[in-house]
Amino acid sequence: MEEYYVYILLCSDGSYYTGVANNVDERLAMHQSGDDPSCYTYNRRPVKLVFAETFREVSDAIVWEKQIKRWSRKK
Repeated sequence: MEEYYVYILLCSDGSYYTGVANNVDERLAMHQSGDDPSCYTYNRRPVKLVFAETFREVSDAIVWEKQIKRWSRKK
């Protein structure tokens, strides 16, 4: 059974990035390497993983990611 992760990265500029992945270690490495110049984290490296939660269903992970993205900075 595949697992999915909602993860939060702390960027070097103090901002946060939230995403969903099926391999959080691989996705973190992609953010760190700067493979995609159009990615939010590209000019905000290095990034640090500060939160990850596992889900069995990708749909549940996506719902949680969207909820996190609506949170205030204070939360």
